[in-house]
Order: sequence, then structure tokens, then C-alpha cells
Amino acid sequence: MSLRFPVRVLATLLLALVAAGLCLALHTPLPWMIGPLLAVSLASIAGAPTASHTPLRNAGQWVIGVALGLYFTPQVVALVAGVWWAIVLAIVWALALGWAFGGCLQRLHVGRMPHVPARSMRATTYFAGAIGGASEMTLLAERVGARTDLVAAAHSLRLVLVTVAIPFAMQWSGLHELEINVAGVREVRWGGLALLALATGVGGLVMRIAGRTNPWFMGPLVVSMGFTMAGQQLSAVPVWLSNAAQLVIAVSLGVRFSREFLHTAPRWLATVALGTLGMIALCGAFAWLLAWVTGLHPATMILGTSPGGIAEMAITAKVLQLGVPVVTAFQVCRLVAVLLIVGPMYGWLYGNRRA
Repeated sequence: MSLRFPVRVLATLLLALVAAGLCLALHTPLPWMIGPLLAVSLASIAGAPTASHTPLRNAGQWVIGVALGLYFTPQVVALVAGVWWAIVLAIVWALALGWAFGGCLQRLHVGRMPHVPARSMRATTYFAGAIGGASEMTLLAERVGARTDLVAAAHSLRLVLVTVAIPFAMQWSGLHELEINVAGVREVRWGGLALLALATGVGGLVMRIAGRTNPWFMGPLVVSMGFTMAGQQLSAVPVWLSNAAQLVIAVSLGVRFSREFLHTAPRWLATVALGTLGMIALCGAFAWLLAWVTGLHPATMILGTSPGGIAEMAITAKVLQLGVPVVTAFQVCRLVAVLLIVGPMYGWLYGNRRA
């Protein structure tokens, strides 16, 4: 690793920290995530040499996974289990919406990119439309000969738009601090925190060795949930550590953009942006319907069914105090279903031959 890379990483983190401080002063929602995300994204697009260090992002996911797992007390688990059927409906909705969005992209762009074969465009639009598992969808797209740059660009843009739009909408509408599921333990106990870090670290390592998706989020989440469900209240996660985790996750999203990003198929990006806003609206309507039939708060259902990433939506629920366990359960189950079903579904619909 050259000296230049660590300097770039440090400079990017300092930019993110300044942006977070500005958002704190402006009282914006999720200041430790939205501020760094917007600042680093804009700097990257402007051509600044931004950089993100993967171990830092993994550490951030680790911290967030641990913090979310602390919400799953036995009482909360019973609540989540009672709405299993709503989770199934949300999974079906996400799969259908992603397939429909991919179909819209196909109709709008087929033939408009002469250098992209029709079959390649079909695979590209299918995996670009899928909701969840951004990196995994890009890998699946590559296996069938799709344009992976377009797939990755679509998922990156969707994540950023959802991560920014939904928290602002929640704050402006007053939908926050309405359904509070307080974690089982609220005080930091350093001995317990050390044990929790060790156990969840092992969980993340096992997930990574097993080749699971998001290992440094899912592993700590599962282990932390296990302790909490067993009534072992080891420690809370310090607020400053949670804030730092949000910052490094935001940086890892922001550096995906570049000056070339905007020049790569601008019509494609514009369509994805408009389609994402449409999906946010449709998911919002679906969430209100689920809230009506489940009795849960609409804001919680909006986060649980939104077309955003699991970590980003769970963080939003945690910071705005909007039913963290329910949101996490909906998002985790959807992610697992998408990873298991989207790839085979492409084979059933179109065949797995390369373009």
C-alpha cells in the first residue's frame, strides 16, 4: 500500500467529519451518515482523490450489526414473529417490484445502446432493477454477460437516493420518535462490551469464511441477537462509536461515484433516478397498507419495505427511533430472499446462457 492511499483515506475522513459537523449544526436527519455521504459523493464527482479503506467499512458494519442486535429482546422477537406473514408479503412485493422496474428499464433502453446486445441489455436491466444485494447482483450480472458497470451504477444511485430522501421525508413530516423499541441495555459496560466485540467478531469471521453476504454485518447481528434473546445484557454500544460507524459506511458509499460516473450513460442514470423515486412512492403506499393491517406504525413499515440497503435503513430506524427490530427483520429477510431467488428466477425466465 503506497503512502498516497492512506493520505487520501485520511483526507476523505476529515471531509466527512466536517460535513457531519455541519449537518449537526443544521439539525439535519442522520447527520453522521447523510452529511458524509453527500460531501464525499460530490467531492468524488468533482474529481477529488477520495478513498475508502475496506477494513474501516467492515468495522462500521460490525458496530452497527452489534448495536441492532441489542434490540431483539424476547418480547420484541415475539412481536416480530407475529408479523411473519407481513414479512413474506414484503418479500413478494420487493421481488415483483424489482422485476417490474427491470422490465421498464428494458423497454426504455433496448435498442438505444447499439453497442450492447439485446440479451446483454435484458440481463443488465433485470439485475439493475433488483432491490437489495447490490454487490451480489453485480456478480450475478457478470456471470450472464450483462453490463456490470451499468448494474453497479444503478444500485449505487438507488442506495444514495433512498438513504438521503427517506430520512429527510421522515423529519419534515414529523414521523420520528413515534415507535420506540429501546434496546435491552442502555449503559456501556466496558467488560461486557469487550466480550461482545470478541464474540461478534468471531461471528463475522465465520460468516466471511463461509462466504456469506455482508459477513461483517450479518455475523455480528446474529451473535448480538443471540445474546439479547437469551437475556444476556452485556453492554450498550457507545454513541460515539455508532456515529463513527455511520460515517465510515457513508464514506464507502460516497467513493463509488466519480467524474466518469455522470458521463457513463447519462440517460440510464436519469431513468434509474426517476424510477427510484417512483419505487420509493410505491413502497410508501404499500407500507401504509401493511401498517393498516398489522397495526404497526407506518413509518416503521416505510423503512422496512423501502428499496434501500439493510444497513442504511436500519441505521435510519435506530437514529429516528422507529421500530428498529421490525425494520431490521424485514430488511434482513428480504435480503436473504433476494440473494436466494433473483439469480434462479433469471434462469427460469430467460435462461442462464451468456450474451
